[in-house]
Amino acid sequence: MNVIIYPERADWKEILKRPTLDTGSLRETVCGILGRVRNEGDKAVMEYEEMFDKVKLHSLAVTEDEFREAEKAVSIELKAAIMLAYKNIHTFHSSQKFEGKKVSTLPGVTCWQKAVAIEKVGLYIPGGTAPLFSTVLMLATPARIAGCREIVLCTPPDKSGKISPAILYAAQVAGVSKVFKAGGVQAIGAMAYGTGSIPKVYKIFGPGNQYVTAAKQQVSLRDVAIDMPAGPSEVAVLADETANPAFVASDLLSQAEHGVDSQVLLVTTSRGLLEKTQAEVERQLALLPRKQIAMKSLESSRLVLVESLEEGIAMVNEYAPEHLIIETRDYAAVAEKIVNAGSVFLGSYSPESAGDYASGTNHTLPTNGYAKAYSGVSLDSFVRKITFQEVTPEGIATIGPAIEVLAANEYLDAHKNAVSLRLNRKI
Repeated sequence: MNVIIYPERADWKEILKRPTLDTGSLRETVCGILGRVRNEGDKAVMEYEEMFDKVKLHSLAVTEDEFREAEKAVSIELKAAIMLAYKNIHTFHSSQKFEGKKVSTLPGVTCWQKAVAIEKVGLYIPGGTAPLFSTVLMLATPARIAGCREIVLCTPPDKSGKISPAILYAAQVAGVSKVFKAGGVQAIGAMAYGTGSIPKVYKIFGPGNQYVTAAKQQVSLRDVAIDMPAGPSEVAVLADETANPAFVASDLLSQAEHGVDSQVLLVTTSRGLLEKTQAEVERQLALLPRKQIAMKSLESSRLVLVESLEEGIAMVNEYAPEHLIIETRDYAAVAEKIVNAGSVFLGSYSPESAGDYASGTNHTLPTNGYAKAYSGVSLDSFVRKITFQEVTPEGIATIGPAIEVLAANEYLDAHKNAVSLRLNRKI
């Protein structure tokens, strides 16, 4: 890891730079795949599955028999853990239900909002080096609570044409409607355009590699909505001398093992903690099965020593991390000063892993600094809010003259006339 001691403010931009994600260079490849999927449907998807996932498929849909086999293959211990996580995710997201109320802005003028579920949503679940069944719970659970009519899930199969049993079990638990064997750009295209097998959806959710990210950005231009801009995963830890270096190192490594393009950042006021954490990272790294992935990730990661906690808070807010862990003496007070972060973990016993799996919060979060403007996935992500208004004769008499003046001054005479006719109507 790169160690930086007391950096100048002018150097922060370079220090906080993420690993380069050049989706522009992928555009031609991505657009080519998307174009074929749009025009050729299932045929193109299956050909790309053979090309990229090294599997020859005769059907994309997961069958009922495959669901039954998967349920038998998942251990009782894992089923219990999935159910615990599901319950907590369900409890937390259920508390976010919108309750609209009617507001009288003036006598005779009433306005309100109603939350309506997005009817068809698509969930992309990476397979790759880790079957992310936890992401199934994070996306499908709020979709089902919101009332989405159709929840479509795409995930890449292995070379034998099978999907991880845990992914299929989690899909059943969380209420997914249909599961399809498709990964990468071709899966995003299938959900964006629809194929013979895979339905077109109205919004696509889920993480993925740089190709998936580029594909989501491309289809969002005019074909379908997406959850948020998202890239490689990241964590920042803000710590002082009271933090446990073994805990800090474990938090850094838990994120570094996600992928070679992940990034981790420690910002601390304690030189001693920095040095001990560095040693702990080396010790714990040697024991990890995914050591090679984590080692590559650590090449673009930073251990930063700052002069004060205030400077550390400012640096973290500038970085706007996907995950932020605060391990300081008065972490609650520090948390009040955080304005840019996807999800925040407070104290020494709140590892980022808790939010990734089972505390109840959602782990689908904005990365690459987008936490300055975007929220993580929540129940609101799966609904639209429609506004209503009702104006009575009394109400139009009250606000009508002002509307006439406003419309006339924007030179929109038809707008003015729509009000004038009502005001002049003899009742």
